[in-house]
Amino acid sequence: MGAAERITVLQPDAAPAAQRPARRTFAVGASLLREGVVAPDEMVAALSHRGRQAGRLPDVLRARGLVVERDLLGVDARNHGIRVVDLDSALPDPRLIDAVGVQDCLRHGLVPWQRVGDVTIVATSRPEEFRRLRPMLEARLGPVAAGIASSRAILAAIHARRGDQLARAAETRVPEAESCRSWPRLHRSPRAMACLGVILASLALAPLASGLAALAFAVFSLACLTVLKIAATLATLRAPDRAAEPVSDAIPPVVSIIVALYREGDIAPRLVRRLARLDYPVERLDVILAVEAEDSVTLDALARAELPPWMRVVIVPEGQVKTKPRALNHALDHARGAIIGVYDAEDAPEPDQLRKVVARFQRSGPDVACLQGMLDYYNPRTNWLSRCFTIEYAGWFRLLLPGLARLGLVVPLGGTTLFFRRDVLDSLGAWDAHNVTEDADLGIRLARHGYRTELIETVTMEEANCRPLPWIKQRSRWIKGYMMTWVVHMRTPRQLWRQLGPRGFLGFQVLFLGTIAQFLLAPLLWSFMILTFGLPHPIAAALPAAAIWAIVGIFLLSEATNILVGALGLGRTSHGLSLLWVLTLKLYHPLASLAAYKGLLELATRPFYWDKTTHGLFDHAVGSRQVGAL
Repeated sequence: MGAAERITVLQPDAAPAAQRPARRTFAVGASLLREGVVAPDEMVAALSHRGRQAGRLPDVLRARGLVVERDLLGVDARNHGIRVVDLDSALPDPRLIDAVGVQDCLRHGLVPWQRVGDVTIVATSRPEEFRRLRPMLEARLGPVAAGIASSRAILAAIHARRGDQLARAAETRVPEAESCRSWPRLHRSPRAMACLGVILASLALAPLASGLAALAFAVFSLACLTVLKIAATLATLRAPDRAAEPVSDAIPPVVSIIVALYREGDIAPRLVRRLARLDYPVERLDVILAVEAEDSVTLDALARAELPPWMRVVIVPEGQVKTKPRALNHALDHARGAIIGVYDAEDAPEPDQLRKVVARFQRSGPDVACLQGMLDYYNPRTNWLSRCFTIEYAGWFRLLLPGLARLGLVVPLGGTTLFFRRDVLDSLGAWDAHNVTEDADLGIRLARHGYRTELIETVTMEEANCRPLPWIKQRSRWIKGYMMTWVVHMRTPRQLWRQLGPRGFLGFQVLFLGTIAQFLLAPLLWSFMILTFGLPHPIAAALPAAAIWAIVGIFLLSEATNILVGALGLGRTSHGLSLLWVLTLKLYHPLASLAAYKGLLELATRPFYWDKTTHGLFDHAVGSRQVGAL
């Protein structure tokens, strides 16, 4: 039997609408009842579990095992007068996929299958949209006709034919000049080996001079960072209160939210429950769960979940690296929205967050390409580490980042509660798939190309990483990414100076290079504490008394600034933690130095390794109560 005999297609309209016989269509539920696929009592039970969170009726029926995909496809096929295309037995012609464009195929949920004479059969998972897409398809393929297939089968067919191309595209979207993908291992980089040799030789031949140079750089960077924190804090405190974002009468845009998941076996029900609280029109909401192809743990969990119609799973094909930004890049090709948002698996955003984001974008000029929401924690009282993490984030997101934005400096983005204009994201190549702090790197690239990031008054609650070893692993990845990002953007310092301007360039140096230096050289500064016990210090002995007192003064100013930022930031939250916990941050920061040396070692040996953070460990008891109050 030929292809033309196996499938009946939706032919182009030949007669005026008034002369065509009306096709009688039925809702999915009614059709399934009429055909005896689902019993009436089973249908009533399924309908009682519907709603924004539980999902549309076909998803509920499928999750409960009452129907199979073939039943649902059959109903849609009969309602639209077309036949089901069997993509499992006959894969599409890859040349036809290239003619349409693999990104457009993914975005519109279709794949050109085969030519039958002069007509190209296009398998679609959304037959109701076929007429709207026909002009675009005919411009690229000639005459077309529709068949129907499941979204799963269409994605599998595209990945089977063009999976390698998709994997490469997700890894190479960013121009090589702004990407770290060419980063060599230490032993393969003559320049890095030469620098390492100079450092080791200096330490061996002139240890005192090397120690004095390192101390001078550590103190200078500490002073610059302290001044930057004070300036950013004052800029935030002096800023007038922003009026509430007005509600627009315009039709809200489609917002696509991407959540990259990896080995999240028990997070799916909570993720659905939290995102279901978003107060945004469901027909304009497009949530994409990006899951690695070999991650059977997460895929099986999502297959058992009752996903709502505005939430779908996108499988990320295997590639050379396995990172969050690579998954985001792949999912971006599937996104339908004009605004692209990013959440983490454990996030619980405020219900009105998307409305605030849309209103701000509508009021802002085209140069505002990114909105960064504020992050907070729903388990601050789990232990001492979670309290310190909460205080640190309170100061960072409520004082320092808003201040940096108001000062016109580079804003290193957080990894979640980020919202972008889609066209800007596409023009920049989206995320660098090889950078383990893709968020901070993207913030730099936005600034380099003349775009601005603003902080928005909306909070997303997430889980504080409050176990020492996982905390160090996570922080080492962040610091490693800071190191990598600084080196990548300093490849052409003159160009960076022209793009950021003098103030932006110096702010970038202080924020990135200064932060890296403090983490790596902090032990040298701490070593001076032995002087308080009357013990000798070899470097201190070579310094005049005035220099010692200057170092002490800068150190005390830095500590006072950190305490002030932590206290003011904590005061802007509703946690009610005692301010005395702020004083314990001095014991918290040494963990970051351990993480910095781990990150430095990985930078030389495994630069693209993503040390994953496990989610959902401490949000069952504490988080459920606090998130439910949002």
